[in-house]
Amino acid sequence: MRKNIFIITIFFAAFGLLSGNAVGLSETFKNNIYNPGKLKPIDSILKVKVGEKAPDFTLPSISGEKISLHQLKGEKNVVISFVPAAWTPVCSDQWPGYNIAKSIFDENDAVLLGITVDSIPTLFAWTKQMGKLWFHVLSDFWPHGKVADMFGVLRSDGVSERALFVIDKEGILQYAHVGDINKRPDLKDLANELEKLKNR
Repeated sequence: MRKNIFIITIFFAAFGLLSGNAVGLSETFKNNIYNPGKLKPIDSILKVKVGEKAPDFTLPSISGEKISLHQLKGEKNVVISFVPAAWTPVCSDQWPGYNIAKSIFDENDAVLLGITVDSIPTLFAWTKQMGKLWFHVLSDFWPHGKVADMFGVLRSDGVSERALFVIDKEGILQYAHVGDINKRPDLKDLANELEKLKNR
């Protein structure tokens, strides 16, 4: 497991993906990215606590399904990745990066749910430009930001924080990280948290 983390970290570093500065997968895609400039790093207060039950939710996926957190209880550990907005630089690198790191999720019996406050059509077009993602991409568009607000990661401007949550198979929140919205989260930290679950 640690060898895989090391190899993936080297790969990300080599392509500038750990810094959050790389943009998109192609020149065409890069030209469609909107750069909002530097934003206030964090603009919310968490409403959930590690060690407590994670709030349940149901959201539409770009696949046409509705995905509920409770569906995964007893089956898989769950990682939730909230990102602020489609078609923005860091978000457009963060999620494709999880394709490269899929083995980390597989080895730790975990699934990933990606959530933004964007609409389904926006998310469909954005992810199609990124290339196929292996995880569910969910829309928290209506009621606007309801799930982000449940977790306490809805910012005052209506987008979500850049946040990661790890929920175990019993539905208990085991890890919560709200990072600087301007930076990509460190993959090593997430991998270490998933490994802790595996070794419990």
